Amino acid sequence: MSDATVSVIIPVFNEEESITELYNELVAVRKSYFPDMEIVFVDDGSHDNSGALLKDIALKDKQTVFVAFNKNYGQTTALAAGIHNCQGNVIITIDADLQNDPHDIPKLMDELGKGFDVVSGWRKNRKDDYLKRILPSRIANWCISTITGLKIHDFGCTLKAYKREFLEDLTLYGEMHRFLVAYCSWNGAKVTEVEVNHRHRKYGISKYGIGRTFKVILDLIVVKFVLSYFTKPINVFGGIGAFAFLIGAAINAYVLIRKIFLQGQWMSPLFFTGMLLCALSIICFLLGFLAEILVRLYFESRENKFYKMKNKINA
Repeated sequence: MSDATVSVIIPVFNEEESITELYNELVAVRKSYFPDMEIVFVDDGSHDNSGALLKDIALKDKQTVFVAFNKNYGQTTALAAGIHNCQGNVIITIDADLQNDPHDIPKLMDELGKGFDVVSGWRKNRKDDYLKRILPSRIANWCISTITGLKIHDFGCTLKAYKREFLEDLTLYGEMHRFLVAYCSWNGAKVTEVEVNHRHRKYGISKYGIGRTFKVILDLIVVKFVLSYFTKPINVFGGIGAFAFLIGAAINAYVLIRKIFLQGQWMSPLFFTGMLLCALSIICFLLGFLAEILVRLYFESRENKFYKMKNKINA
C-alpha cells in the first residue's frame, strides 16, 4: 500500500476533553508513517466545546478536514459525511473517545497491503463493563455473524480500514455503521480482522448502552433483507403470499369437505380465517410487485444526501 492516500474519519459528539490528545496521536502517526494522511473530524451536533476546538485545529492544519452538522444525526450519518468529504483511497474509521489506539493504523494498513480490501479491528481484550457493554456486544456480534455469514469477532469496533471503492457508493442510515463490513463483503470485498489495542475510557461516559442492542437487531433484519433480497423482493413477498394462500386454501377445503360430508356450517370462524389468508396472499403479491418497481426506480434515480451542514473547512 505504498501508493495509498489515507483518510482517517472521526465522528465526534461531546468529546471536548479527548479531542486535543486524539489529534496529537493522529499527527504522530502521520509524521511517522503517512505524511499525506488526511484527518477528517465530523462534529455530530455536539453541545460542548468540541466544535470550536475542531474548527481551530482545521484552520491551523490544512491536512485536517472539519465538517459540522446543525444537529445530532448519529454515528452512521457522521461516517457517511466523512466519506463524502474525504479524498483518500483508503478510509480508516476510528472513535473519538481515545479507546481506539491510533497507533494501530499501520497494522491495519499492513493487512490491506497483503491483498485484503477491508480490515476490521478486533478488541480481543476489551476494557469495558462486562454486563453493560461486552455481553450485549458479544450477543449482537454472534447474531450479525450468523445472519450475514461473515465470520468476524467484532462488528462493533469502529477502528477499521476500507478501500474507498467499497464505501463511496453506499447510502448509510440507522445503525448501519455496524454492518459496513458485511456490506463490503456482499459487494465482493476480501475481509480480514486483526487484533487491536483497546484502552480504558479516559474522559466522560459511554454513549452506548444495552438499549441499543434492540435497535441493532431491528437493523440486522433490514440488513439481511438488503443483502439477500434487495434486488429480488418478490421472492420474499411472493413466498409469504404463496404460503398464506396454501394455508388459506387448505382451511377452506376442510370447511368444504365438512359441509358436504358432515353437514357443517359455511359461515364458521375457520371459513373467514381461510378467506383472510387468501386475501393476505393477494396483498403480499401486490407488495412484491410494488417493491420490484421501487427497486428499479432506486437503481435508476440519483442518490441525495439526507443531512444538512452548517460548516466545512478544507473539505
